[in-house]
Amino acid sequence: MSAAIVTVTLNPAIDLTAAIANFRAGEVNRVAWEQADPGGKGVNVASFLADFGFFVTATGILGQENAGIFDVLFERKGIGNEFVVIPGRTRTNIKIIDEVQDRVTDINFPGLSPSDNAVQRLHSAIDQLARTHDWFILSGSLPAEMPTSIYADLIKRLKAIGKTVVLDASGESLRQAIPAAPLMVKPNIAELEEAMGRSLPTLDDRLEAARELLAQGISTVVISLGAEGALFVETGSAVWARPPQIAVISTVGAGDAMVSGFVTAKLRNFDLSDCARLATAFSIGALSQVGPRLPPKEVVESFMDQVSVEGV
Repeated sequence: MSAAIVTVTLNPAIDLTAAIANFRAGEVNRVAWEQADPGGKGVNVASFLADFGFFVTATGILGQENAGIFDVLFERKGIGNEFVVIPGRTRTNIKIIDEVQDRVTDINFPGLSPSDNAVQRLHSAIDQLARTHDWFILSGSLPAEMPTSIYADLIKRLKAIGKTVVLDASGESLRQAIPAAPLMVKPNIAELEEAMGRSLPTLDDRLEAARELLAQGISTVVISLGAEGALFVETGSAVWARPPQIAVISTVGAGDAMVSGFVTAKLRNFDLSDCARLATAFSIGALSQVGPRLPPKEVVESFMDQVSVEGV
């Protein structure tokens, strides 16, 4: 539990959640309540890991005009703040929760366009953090015009100096990063199909794809299956973790919670089955809250007993 962890969020966001009963496009809708949370996948991971007592530093790129909400979160949770701050506003993503129709609508805005100088400042910040931190978690989408090779480049550089790297990305940045072989990747089915360039309709198809990634040097492939749970695949072992049926309050941060739970489990030296249980328990916790939040630590850990894990 003594590992020092860095989360890297290149395209953070402020997550604005609005509750609208019977939401209708093209009509006037009235908001019952709203909530704004500093977010972005790596920011969420940092927040969840801090809840479990880890020493975490967050870095990435933020817009100076609305950085204050992030500063408040980092101060409150004791998260180190090494973000590169640039002119402009960090994007806002809107999530409309319609509890009557049991639907969630996402409206995601584009992010900042950092200059070459800002990207270089970020690389310098990561190099500095590598002197005192052991684990690096790279998460989320990329800002416009940022090279899609950046995750691959960071993984290679960090691994070359003995760091452990976890990746949660999609699209071209994931595809290019796979040969760099992070410890773990966590695509959902659509992201995995895009990375592999083919449809993966069956369990065997998905396991085969995961093993192709393992053959390139990745240690663990986690395939998120939404309400059906997730597949956790390592060389010589694969399990399917299924959560219980629960009332989903919000899906914000559920995937980031799974990454956080996986890292927590690895740092506790859990076997693959217990890694799957704890990672899924984290995800259940996030699904039970509004916004990127977890219930108390003991509640999250109690969810492990409700997760069904079977070998596949």
